[in-house]
Amino acid sequence: MQLLYMMDASNGETAIKTPVVELQKSFDSTRDLFVYLLYFLTEVAKYAETDSVKKSSKHLPTEADLNVNTKLSGNHVLWQLLEDASFVKALERLKPKRFVNEDLLKRAYNKLLESSEYQLYILEKSRDKNTEKNIIRFIFTDILLPDEVFTSHLEEHFNNWDDDCEMLDQLVNNYISKPVAYNFQEVISPDKWEFAKLLLITTYNKREYLLDTIKPKLQNWDSERIASIDLVLMKMGIAEFLYFDTIPTKVTINEYIDIAKEYSTEQSGHFVNGILDSIHKELLAAGKLNKIDFKQAR
Repeated sequence: MQLLYMMDASNGETAIKTPVVELQKSFDSTRDLFVYLLYFLTEVAKYAETDSVKKSSKHLPTEADLNVNTKLSGNHVLWQLLEDASFVKALERLKPKRFVNEDLLKRAYNKLLESSEYQLYILEKSRDKNTEKNIIRFIFTDILLPDEVFTSHLEEHFNNWDDDCEMLDQLVNNYISKPVAYNFQEVISPDKWEFAKLLLITTYNKREYLLDTIKPKLQNWDSERIASIDLVLMKMGIAEFLYFDTIPTKVTINEYIDIAKEYSTEQSGHFVNGILDSIHKELLAAGKLNKIDFKQAR
């Protein structure tokens, strides 16, 4: 959507190969942010050992200073991650250490120390899998994400944070829930990449025909009040109607209504729904829709 919007704004001056390259860069940026978030979690956990060393090295350490609990630094979920060859390779490429500063780690760690969740965690002597997962999920969801200093840090180093934050929240939590072998070299599967690329290329190549399909439906709407992003979304929706035969039309309409509500104006959801529904009925009556059952297509 964003790339097609940019292409429309440039009046077709952008070559089609550029958006495809930019699309790949966008996915790569999401992957890098995913890797960084997981890396930061490992650094917060390892800070338990750093804290222990610092306090025990004081000139006159107290008993508490000499008995800092370091259980978190040995969290099984994070060590499984750190031993994942794909993750190690991703770290070598991204070099995330350059983004982290100790004050930020200390801030997150100290907030964790003050929580009842952490106190319960260190009292538990065993390494129960769910307990190990839950404390990492707590650090991410309840310590890091609500912290404006941390999210500002992400915005400073990753300009895609605002756009991708909800997806990254889901990706990180999914990984914590199932910390199995993961290919950190790609953020989406090859088939999803092919779909994204084909939708981009198809919508661009068929843009004149798609716009001609939409125009007759705009007679009762003030053209100056139609958001450019809405036209992009409708063209994408019609492209899915016509050229992606395994995607149910209902799924297409609902998806673009949600995207319009999220990224466009308050009225856009209703507007996109009305236009796409009308065009869907027209194409169906003309016998131009050739949808097949997705299960049969596999």
